[in-house]
Amino acid sequence: MAHSKNRATDGKITYPPGVKEISDKISKEEMVRRLKMVVKTFMDMDQDSEEEKELYLNLALHLASDFFLKHPDKDVRLLVACCLADIFRIYAPEAPYTSPDKLKDIFMFITRQLKGLEDTKSAQFNRYFYLLENIAWVKSYNICFELEDSNEIFTQLYRTLFQVINNGHNQKVHMHMVDLMSSIVCEGDSVSQELLDTVLVNLVPAHKNLNKQAYDLAKALLKRTAQAIEPYITNFFNQVLMLGKTSVSDLSEHVFDLILELYNIDSHLLLSVLPQLEFKLKSNDNDERLQVVKLLAKMFGAKDSELASQNKPLWQCYLGRFNDIHVPVRLECVKFASHCLMNHPDLAKDLTEYLKVRSHDPEEAIRHDVIVSIVTASKKDLSLVNDHLLNFVKERTLDKRWRVRKEAMMGLAQIYKKYTLQAEAGKEAAKQISWIKDKLLHIYYQNSIDDRLLVERIFAQYLVPHNLETTERMKCLYYLYATLDGNAVKALNEMWKCQNMLRHNVKDLLDLIKQPKSDSYNKASCYPGKTQDFVKKLAQVLEEDEKIRKQLETLVSPSCSCKQAEVCVVSTVSLHLDSACSYRHRIHQSFISFFSALIKQVNKSIEGTADDEDEGVPTEQAIRAGLELLKVLSFTHPVSFHSAETFESLLGCLKMDDEKVAEAALQIFKNTGNKLEESFPHIKSVLLPVLQHKAKKGSPRQAKYAIHCIHAMFSNRDTHFAQIFEPLHKSVDTDNMEQLITPLTTLGHLAMLAPEQFAAPLKSLVANFIVKDLLMNDRIPGKKTTKLWVPDDEVSPETLAKIQGLKLMVRWLLGVKNNQSKSGNSTLRMLTAILSSDGDLTEQGKIGKPDMSRLRLAAGCAILRLSQEPCYHEIITLEQYQLCALVINDECYQVRQAFAQKLHKGLCRLRLPLEYLAVFTLCAKDPVKERRAHARQCLVKNINLRREYLKQHAAVSEKLISLLPEYVVPYAIHLLVHDPDYVKVQDIEQLKDIKEALWFVLEILMAKNENNSHAFIRKMVENIKQTKDGQCPDDPKMNEKLYTVCDVAMNIVISKSTTYSLESPKDPVLPARYFTQPDKNFSNTKNYLPPEMKSFFTPGKPKAANVLGAVNKPLSATGKLQTKLSRMETISNASSNSNPSSPGRSKGRLESADVDHSENEDISMKSPSETEKPSRGRKRGAAANQDDKGQESKPKRGRKKAANTSTDDAEDQWGEDGSMAEASMETEDEQNSPPKRGRRGRPPKSAASKDETPSKGRRGRRKTAPPADEENEEEQEECSRKKKKSEQLLAVLFVSRVSSVYHSVLCYMNNHFVVPFFICSSFYSFLF
Repeated sequence: MAHSKNRATDGKITYPPGVKEISDKISKEEMVRRLKMVVKTFMDMDQDSEEEKELYLNLALHLASDFFLKHPDKDVRLLVACCLADIFRIYAPEAPYTSPDKLKDIFMFITRQLKGLEDTKSAQFNRYFYLLENIAWVKSYNICFELEDSNEIFTQLYRTLFQVINNGHNQKVHMHMVDLMSSIVCEGDSVSQELLDTVLVNLVPAHKNLNKQAYDLAKALLKRTAQAIEPYITNFFNQVLMLGKTSVSDLSEHVFDLILELYNIDSHLLLSVLPQLEFKLKSNDNDERLQVVKLLAKMFGAKDSELASQNKPLWQCYLGRFNDIHVPVRLECVKFASHCLMNHPDLAKDLTEYLKVRSHDPEEAIRHDVIVSIVTASKKDLSLVNDHLLNFVKERTLDKRWRVRKEAMMGLAQIYKKYTLQAEAGKEAAKQISWIKDKLLHIYYQNSIDDRLLVERIFAQYLVPHNLETTERMKCLYYLYATLDGNAVKALNEMWKCQNMLRHNVKDLLDLIKQPKSDSYNKASCYPGKTQDFVKKLAQVLEEDEKIRKQLETLVSPSCSCKQAEVCVVSTVSLHLDSACSYRHRIHQSFISFFSALIKQVNKSIEGTADDEDEGVPTEQAIRAGLELLKVLSFTHPVSFHSAETFESLLGCLKMDDEKVAEAALQIFKNTGNKLEESFPHIKSVLLPVLQHKAKKGSPRQAKYAIHCIHAMFSNRDTHFAQIFEPLHKSVDTDNMEQLITPLTTLGHLAMLAPEQFAAPLKSLVANFIVKDLLMNDRIPGKKTTKLWVPDDEVSPETLAKIQGLKLMVRWLLGVKNNQSKSGNSTLRMLTAILSSDGDLTEQGKIGKPDMSRLRLAAGCAILRLSQEPCYHEIITLEQYQLCALVINDECYQVRQAFAQKLHKGLCRLRLPLEYLAVFTLCAKDPVKERRAHARQCLVKNINLRREYLKQHAAVSEKLISLLPEYVVPYAIHLLVHDPDYVKVQDIEQLKDIKEALWFVLEILMAKNENNSHAFIRKMVENIKQTKDGQCPDDPKMNEKLYTVCDVAMNIVISKSTTYSLESPKDPVLPARYFTQPDKNFSNTKNYLPPEMKSFFTPGKPKAANVLGAVNKPLSATGKLQTKLSRMETISNASSNSNPSSPGRSKGRLESADVDHSENEDISMKSPSETEKPSRGRKRGAAANQDDKGQESKPKRGRKKAANTSTDDAEDQWGEDGSMAEASMETEDEQNSPPKRGRRGRPPKSAASKDETPSKGRRGRRKTAPPADEENEEEQEECSRKKKKSEQLLAVLFVSRVSSVYHSVLCYMNNHFVVPFFICSSFYSFLF
């Protein structure tokens, strides 16, 4: 090397053979030619060629001169750069250039030449690639580490490479660039912030989208240098995140985007950065927390992310943001949930509790997005979500906001269609979500028209999609109906009935338009309120536009198919009648044109060729459900059944052994066969003998429907009735009770449908056979049992026959509809005698207790049925009315339940007089919670029904006393005055019972002060107090009871109302039968209540009409600050329940665990400790002593029990085959043994004749007096109760004062601090 230095000192330049001197004196072309030869020479040299290295040292120095480095020609510069790259390779590790400035110039020159890589189609691209390959392989730039300006050189190199990289480069170019840059990072002493920014800027989304190849290059570089570059990345984020030094880099504003990209590239790059994010999650800056939450949502939710398992503290801290005070933060967390559920199912358990809280969030958008997140994950894969998450969606179907309810309902519908109809995840998944169809249909019970329209839309699009082929669609409907629960079936039936009613209304409107305008206007005016305006507007549109009118006529036509309906709707919408689209599935008879397919499906099940088992439905259940479906559709669409094929299939069903199948077929014939005689005579000739046989030998229900079929279908019905009546009338005999039931049923319905045709024989039959021979004789001794109720199949045939005998008498009277022969009086005396004798009319003691319960129920229901006819209602005495009312307090639970359902049905149809609504007042004393709740539901529905009826029928003001709900108060007072339990006028405990019973009905009546009804009730009670009892006007004790009960009612009104003192809108009219005319000379201002009663009338506003709605408590969680307003909103968000109450869609609803929502719904059995709750004020000491001694205890008025009384058939008021309840009633001894409470309304057999014990025939029962020591104990307990109540009142006063302080503090916290909610709740708990 010393010799080389000498040669260099000489300054003589040696060129390769054949290459002349290269200077500025030659042309560019010649220079390029000579340089190419030099390049070739250096390319062929290697590091071991010492002589050549020495020979060409001066040439190497010459090529680094400014003449070449600043040459204007790019070809010259490229060749020189290639030479210099080879020189660095040949002379490595020591470069021939020693000057730092020269080295900087050389490397900056080479960097500039690398820009030529950008044009991949250039002729010189291979030389540019050679240059890159050479410097990358040799790591030439590592020489710059010792230079002061190395950072400038490296930064320029990085920028150049990131600029030139493009999609035209192959993998080799990419690899060499990574090699070149990574060597600088890995082998250098440090990485400057400027150089780091040059790399990281390519990860920013804006740059990433502009140059994807630069992003990939940066990504590859960071992966290659992760370990070396990680400290510098950590330092950068420390400066920005922790110290807030945003000036250290221009990328500070993109810090969260960079963290995400770096995490996706290599999580090890952020090992020291992630803990800083936990700190940022707790920042006081809302926007900063939001940014961090968005970042972590992407990091945790990424498909292959393991961040949650690797950094659990950060995960838990992130979950805490679900309860953030800032709404956008909570919203972002909820949106993240779907990605997390889809990509990380193992985290579903952690998310469930937080999503539960957010599903009750005060913000509508958050509740909405909770639903979206869960549904989105479910639609991807049902296994990703657990049952708890799906239940959150289920709850939100009852949200207070329509947007949330709609999202929840549509989400469930989409899930159901995907996994049940399309079966994308197998039978197990379909089974898991089998509840969805029921839940969606339950929503039809809601009052909102939007909810109900959406249910109809869901049914047509998701449950039974209208775009399926005919056969598949009917199969879908068939098995859907077979698997629905009872309430869903009722809702679906109600939906079809509403659609049918709407079709008829549209038809009527179209007919009205064709009439003269004045007549049409008058008939349209019968609609109430805004409805009238809408109808007039629609009528105007239809009058002016003939095309729309014809399209509506097509839609309501029975022959309209789905395709025709779609065409009509599209055309209608194009004509700007947008609202018609919402009603398309309501107006047109979507699937009715496919009845033949539905009939064939039912026939397949009957023949055993259907795949019922594969669908998870037993064949017998499928057949019954199919016929029930046809039965419902026969009511709403009878015309669609008019085909020989349909009637022949129904004839086949009549011949089946299954009684239920035959009954359904008979009902379908009854609904659809009005034109069968003239249109299908061959069917008639076959059907008539079958009907006659069913009427004589079939089951009781079959006999009933057979008679009604003949009455509805045949013109010469009198002849057919006579052919049935004569043989049955002559053959009735008490020797075989089992064979007597069907003939009595048939004769009863014949008596109702043709009373004049068989007047004489029927009167003789009733007087001589039914009363004297059947009812007044007990032939077969009943089973000795302590049970009060047994299933239908265990009821004795004699009792069933007696029940049918009672029904025959009632049906005969209903057919006659007059009391000229005084048969009505005799029948009513017979029925009340049954009630007075506990069901044992002969009082011989031969009848068992379960049979007595059945007979009491039959007698009570018979009186209700007769009360619906005005001619018989007039002759019912007050004593008979009271005895009938007391059946609702019967000792047998099933009797109370069935009687209440019959009562409710008659009242809802506005057939029973208003005084029978007061009977529900007595339910306040029922010891079973479900019975009280059901009675309350009935009151709410009937009161709302009557108020709505009065609004829509303003012309019935003359009948106000029979319709206005407030007029139930006098009847309630009358029943309570004559209550056999009300013995001691001034007894505090008995008065408390009276107060509870009155509040039971007044609470609902006073929920709305419509037309100053509070003052009206007050005036009514005042007027009653000026009269005397209509039943016992001369009895001072009875009148004192009346005035005392009036004072109780008055105190309730005064304590619960602030407007009672206003002027009454009308002067109340009192029922003349119940109260005497007021004496003008008598002014009763005396207070009859004992002073102790005043403390029991607590002031307060009555609950709203939906008093039955169970509202969830507000949910809170750590980290969420809830103000008073947010808590209130949360309460209103919370769903009340998911189960419907009845097809009437009453507003008040109860939780399914506590209340019998439907008249026919089963009631869950609870333990005796829960159900045997003594009535307030009843002394139970004697009964307890009797139990301890093993003696027979006094029965209680009822007991909770799983029972289901059938009320499906409108004609069957009393139940056929002696059936007062469904077979699902339990038969355990404990369930049906006599309760330990005194029966109401019937005297005990062994009652001693004392001063306050009614004589035989009077109602009531003497209460057993407790022993003296027990009286003392009760006095002590009463004192302790009063003391405790006083302490509680003081505590309430204290809390009411301190509570205001708490709310002030809470509001201050909310305005100034981010306070964890548990601090506030702890403070609140301390106060209370």
